[in-house]
Amino acid sequence: MKETNIYLIRHAHSTYTPDEYGRELSQKGREDQERLTNVMKNVKIDAVLSSPYMRAIQTVEGIAKDNRLEIQLIEEFKERILAQEPVENFDEAIEAVWRDEAFHLPGGESNERARLRGVQAFKEVLHTHRGKSVAIGTHGNLMVLTMSYFNNQYDVSFWRELDMPDVYRLTFEGEELKAVNRIWE
Repeated sequence: MKETNIYLIRHAHSTYTPDEYGRELSQKGREDQERLTNVMKNVKIDAVLSSPYMRAIQTVEGIAKDNRLEIQLIEEFKERILAQEPVENFDEAIEAVWRDEAFHLPGGESNERARLRGVQAFKEVLHTHRGKSVAIGTHGNLMVLTMSYFNNQYDVSFWRELDMPDVYRLTFEGEELKAVNRIWE
């Protein structure tokens, strides 16, 4: 069986605004996006998918351009909704949702719900692009929640160590995770 390689790409740095769909990369994020494009230059990518959030799209634009591909937007790869309203203490809110998989803040998604959303879309990618190499522009929490479905070593501690951007290549045979390699240094 031919391996499928999924490059999960956490978006580069963006300047916070409450507009999740429109928030763009910061100057540092744009510089890191150029470095990321360079790092991925010698990797043959068959498809580029992204969260519909601008910061994720902008992060993978160079990869799409280098491979002469259109970016396909996948709503399910958007970041987990932590709460309907901005939270007072982000760190406490993150601790609460990671401590109890079913817990969610008002208007937010639990780890269970966000993981289910991400994994369903991820499995669709594995089936649609079997044996191919796919880059997915996404977000830290959703990325780690999806990875944790395949291996529970990926948790909130792992999430805290992620860079912006960050890239992990997940190698699959069918739906079985065979290897995880960090690409970003």
